[in-house]
Amino acid sequence: MRNHSTLTTFIILGLTNDPQLEILVFFFMLTTYMLSVIGNLTIIFLVLVDSHLKTAMYCFLQNFSFLQISLTTSCVPAYLYIISSGNQIITIKACFSQVFFVIFFGATEYYLLAVMSYDRYVAICKPLHYVTIMNSRVCRNLILSCWVSGLLIILPSLCLSLNLEFCDSVIDHFFCDASPILKNSCSDTWFIEQLVLFCAVLTFIMTLVCVVLSYIYIIRTILRLPSTQQRKKAFSVCSSHIIVVSFAYGSCIFVYLKPLAKQEVAVNKAVSLLTISVAPLFNPFIYTLRNKQVKQSFHDTLKRFVFYSKK
Repeated sequence: MRNHSTLTTFIILGLTNDPQLEILVFFFMLTTYMLSVIGNLTIIFLVLVDSHLKTAMYCFLQNFSFLQISLTTSCVPAYLYIISSGNQIITIKACFSQVFFVIFFGATEYYLLAVMSYDRYVAICKPLHYVTIMNSRVCRNLILSCWVSGLLIILPSLCLSLNLEFCDSVIDHFFCDASPILKNSCSDTWFIEQLVLFCAVLTFIMTLVCVVLSYIYIIRTILRLPSTQQRKKAFSVCSSHIIVVSFAYGSCIFVYLKPLAKQEVAVNKAVSLLTISVAPLFNPFIYTLRNKQVKQSFHDTLKRFVFYSKK
């Protein structure tokens, strides 16, 4: 990685400079991180071991859980180390690596949410053909396309940013993000800023259009169902995904579509904390608590482990 800057490190300011509040932040983020990793690993494990969960829906959910673990792991442990050690210095190479993984995993999540909405569309609107349309080959190709899209969307702006010169070393955030890094540069960053904004808007619009179109057809199909019980059952299939999508796109509006607004620093920190630390904790519980099949799989798997441990 080649960089023409005379600076070799950045300083992460974090969420607060109050030592007592920093302790609370540390334990809060440590707790949410551990619980989110455990929760998402549980979903990944259940889909692996339970034959009843070998469908496209749970394959997508398994990948979504992996992305959630990856996203929170790319930021939270590093910040916990900064708080515990008091060492706020991060090398420029490490900072760019963090930016890459945060945006890569984050963008891939949005593409996967769009694919999951299409999966719900097929399940509700074409239930008799679901197994045929969403077969294992299609499922693998859709997942691969999400990862490739997430990679391609970040590469142009990241490659251009590697040649920037830096005059300031302070990053007013708790992790390395595109906006504070560009603010530290004494090079002309106008084109990179526009490219970052374009890629963010492109990802947002493309995936949101897929989600909205899918749910327009889903809602239209649900309203045509003859009985209230059928409509409630059909809606329950999509409810977990709707909650996660609403949170994801709501936070995206604040963080990713206004990456360079200085007045939004405090808001961006708060929303980033929710996205990076809190959302990965809630998502497994949103899906498991609202999904009878996952809950049943968890109970059955737990019983098997208890049974074998008593032997």
